[in-house]
Amino acid sequence: MAKIGRFMGGVGALIWYPPDDAYLLLRRAASKDYAGGVWECVTGRVDQGEGFIEALHREVREEIGIDVQIAYFLGTTHFYRGTAVPQNELIGVVFVCVADEPGKIRLSAEHDAYQWVTADTVQTILSATDPSTQWALRVIARAAALRQHVTPDLLAYQEKLDFELG
Repeated sequence: MAKIGRFMGGVGALIWYPPDDAYLLLRRAASKDYAGGVWECVTGRVDQGEGFIEALHREVREEIGIDVQIAYFLGTTHFYRGTAVPQNELIGVVFVCVADEPGKIRLSAEHDAYQWVTADTVQTILSATDPSTQWALRVIARAAALRQHVTPDLLAYQEKLDFELG
């Protein structure tokens, strides 16, 4: 019989601004308990009783003060937020989201800087070899690659249907 696990649920929102084909990176404040000073996309935990989509929109509003539309599902993630112990284990879902008004970003205390980068220039800012930075590089590379295959019809279908299966 399988052992019942305990882990946190998480979300990631890679914010994309189509007119500039740019992705938003946020630098975690140095005061953060995990990965201070590391560049990332919007990430956060799912609260008890909350779904992934609801958590994604809440986290985006909390971290950067804007609303976004989900463009497409990017993938799942599994990692330990610190040492590899059960209380640090996180299972997450990552989406590419579109920012309608990128000039209205307001950072929370979680981050101290932000920058828009293209998939071609991202390595100029994400050059560190730590796991969090390497994860962010993979997220942007996958988003850019998948976008080449996501048709306007599929985007319209997903927007109409939403992502929550209920």
